[in-house]
Amino acid sequence: MLKHAAIFGLTLITGACAYQEAGAPLGSQYFGAANENNTAVLSGDRSYRIQLATRFANEVPTTINFDFDSARLDGNARQVLDAQADWIRQFPEVRFRVYGHTDAVGSQSYNKRLGLRRARAAVNYLVARGIARNRLEAVASFGETQPLVLTDQRERRNRRTVTEVSGFVAARVNELDGKYAAIIYRDYVESAVAPTSLSAKTELSEN
Repeated sequence: MLKHAAIFGLTLITGACAYQEAGAPLGSQYFGAANENNTAVLSGDRSYRIQLATRFANEVPTTINFDFDSARLDGNARQVLDAQADWIRQFPEVRFRVYGHTDAVGSQSYNKRLGLRRARAAVNYLVARGIARNRLEAVASFGETQPLVLTDQRERRNRRTVTEVSGFVAARVNELDGKYAAIIYRDYVESAVAPTSLSAKTELSEN
C-alpha cells in the first residue's frame, strides 16, 4: 500500500511538471522552490527582493498592452518602458524578468508564441534604452493561461507584458556584503543629503 501511494504521489508530481511551462518560475508545490526559497531567506536576498519588487511596482507602471494579434509597441507602451528603463538604470545590481500574455482568442500554441514575441519586444526596447541584456534574466511566455479578465473574447487588458524584479545580479552578490537596504533606498538616502557650496579648497582657505 505504501509503495503504491509513493508511486501515485510521484506520478502526480511528474504529471504536474509536464504542464509547467518552460521559463516559468516553479510554484511552491515543487521540490525546487523549497531549496531556492530557503537559500534566499537565509541570505536575506528574498526579503530585500520583495521590498525592491514592491517599490518598483509602486513607482513605475509594470504593464504594457498590445493591439489584437500584435507585438508592436505603441506610443503608450514605449512611454511606460521608458519609465521602466529609467528606474532600472538606477539599480545595476538588480535583474528583471518580462512575462508575455495574450487573450484567449486563437490556439494555445499560437498564443504562447505571440506572448513570447511581446515579451521579446519589451526586452529589446529596454536593451535599446541602455539596459544590459544579461540583466533581463528571462523571457517567459504565459500565453493565454493567466488572464486578468476571464473571457474567451478579445480583451486588451489580457494582451500585455509584465516586468518584475527577479533578483540580484549573481556576479555582484559578494560585493553587496549585506548592503541590500542601502541599494533599495539609495535615492532616498542621497536625497536626504543637504546640498553644500563648500569645497575642500574653500575649507583650506578658511583655516
